[in-house]
Amino acid sequence: MRRPLCRAAGRACGLALVALLGACAQTPDPTPREGLAYYWQSVKGHLALMRDARPVDDWLADPATAPALKDKLQTVQRMRRFAVDELHLPDNASYTRYAQLQRRAVVWNVVAAPPFSLTLQTWCFPVLGCVGYRGYFDEAEAEAFARQLREQGLEATVYPVPAYSTLGWTNWLGGDPLLSSFLGYPEGEVARLLFHELTHQLVYVADDTMFNESLATAVEQLGGERWLAQASPQAQREYAEFDARRQAFRALTADTRENLKQIYASALDRHGLTAPEKEESMRRQKAAAMARFRAQYQALKASWGGHGGYDAWVARATNASFAVQASYDTLVPAFRVLFVKMGCQFPDFHAAVRQLATMEAPARQQALQALAPQAGSGAPPPSCPVHATHP
Repeated sequence: MRRPLCRAAGRACGLALVALLGACAQTPDPTPREGLAYYWQSVKGHLALMRDARPVDDWLADPATAPALKDKLQTVQRMRRFAVDELHLPDNASYTRYAQLQRRAVVWNVVAAPPFSLTLQTWCFPVLGCVGYRGYFDEAEAEAFARQLREQGLEATVYPVPAYSTLGWTNWLGGDPLLSSFLGYPEGEVARLLFHELTHQLVYVADDTMFNESLATAVEQLGGERWLAQASPQAQREYAEFDARRQAFRALTADTRENLKQIYASALDRHGLTAPEKEESMRRQKAAAMARFRAQYQALKASWGGHGGYDAWVARATNASFAVQASYDTLVPAFRVLFVKMGCQFPDFHAAVRQLATMEAPARQQALQALAPQAGSGAPPPSCPVHATHP
């Protein structure tokens, strides 16, 4: 809603909440029958997940539970307590139960964008607002919807999502469960995913995906750094290798995204060309940019000794893939600066974020832009000390 951009490509935040509250206007509008079918699959999928989830204590007490799984569940219990005590994230029923899935992802997201734009197609729901993805519990249904969007001339991508949040609205049913689809990640990554999803329960702004996802990403980074500082040396080493690959790949996707933005903007600004000529120019330049992206990825992969964790992302990359990535990254520097301004104290930071959330969108964007470090200034962004307990 995780990456190889696993998480980067995104998460199905609030999917079940949307299903339980019902539909609002969507773009493009579905027929009533299609709308009901979509919400029914969401309700059915989430309720099945809740049914299969058992309290973590039950798994730990069960002699049939594998020792490796018991170790991971015990570690996650400590993470959950850490999230409450150290990060001041919600203390509720979420992530106190575990479900063993019989599939590689919990849901599949569909994202779409025009052929020459990085603006995501959006779908709108009550409470949740408008979001740039649509989630399905069945991969085949997600692929079918993506085909419909492609027939309408959009670029559509389907990607697996290892976790999603119901924004705390289903805690009365037992809360969002831990899932086998992400418990196998390195310890630091599981911690970050947990902190990310709990942040969505703390603050959520309708119609502002970039605010919500960048905030959750900032908290996952800040919290993850603190968790890893007291983790074992082995956990620190495993995560360092994992995160180094992710950061390198993010840098590559960010560069490609900027290249595509410039291609689309410059072609549209060229006077004296007909619309078909502008489109052909963008098509050629886009093809060259994507070929360059894939060649650079192959070089990056070779430097990793052939690690192919991002192969699937690269193979299905479209405008929508790069656009959804931006929502997770763009405002993270601003939130990290705000954290420092709040004395590196999570309660004060959360209060400041809630204040931002009350603003109208233009004022909120202006405030965050004022916080963001100036690109190219040469000065490192401010940070808070994190004291490691293991060398």
